[in-house]
Amino acid sequence: MSASLRFDGLDLARVEEIGLNALQTQRQLFYDGWLLRVSPGKAKRARSVNAHFGSTLPLAQKIAYCERFYAERGLPPLFRITPFVHPANLDAELEARGYQAFEPTRVQLVRLTRPPEAPPVEGIEFVTPSAAAFAEAVGEIQEATAEQRAVYLERMIHSPLTTRWVIALMDGRPVGTGAVMLEDGMAGVFTMGTLPEMRARGIASGMLAGMLRWAWEHSASHAYLQVSADNTRAISVYRKFGFADAYTYHYRGPLGECH
Repeated sequence: MSASLRFDGLDLARVEEIGLNALQTQRQLFYDGWLLRVSPGKAKRARSVNAHFGSTLPLAQKIAYCERFYAERGLPPLFRITPFVHPANLDAELEARGYQAFEPTRVQLVRLTRPPEAPPVEGIEFVTPSAAAFAEAVGEIQEATAEQRAVYLERMIHSPLTTRWVIALMDGRPVGTGAVMLEDGMAGVFTMGTLPEMRARGIASGMLAGMLRWAWEHSASHAYLQVSADNTRAISVYRKFGFADAYTYHYRGPLGECH
């Protein structure tokens, strides 16, 4: 664990904290500095332990508490492991207990020195919908259940952050989504997705360019995002805008529950 990791002058521990604030859930509590989230949606960020803040109790006691807490709510105990976890040996202790590491994720950053160009995409209209319409579009593209759509909407409408939602429409049908959230000069990019049959047409680039332009117009100095390490298609899109790796994280969960 290092609290002094930096990228382009930014304290990455603070970037991580800002990321936790974005799309947070009301279904969470603190336990001795650990943030326990139990929203039963698709996003693992919203249903995992984030050991980002101080820790004083014995580690074995804390892990046991989390295991009971998640079991009581019908969820597997997932731990999100970043370079900033407290205590620093959490990852090693979970591994010793048989918890499996999965879903390595890159946190990428870019300085917004100027607004990117946002050329039109043939046949595509980019609109800024209501939170409810956006949640439905995300659910359609992700093939989410009704419960998953409801808890995602819950997370959006309760966020205290200034947010812009974007839907890409073709003939009135949602074919892509993206959201950008502002805090302290940082713009977080979330919920990027495109229907599989509509990929490689510039839709993701068009959405991202528009969101970053909006962030720049609202005085954001940097943008950040989180992307699965094996999502090479998305990473190639982000690279065109200058996004570069700042740090990585992964999850640990019990065998058979790593999803």
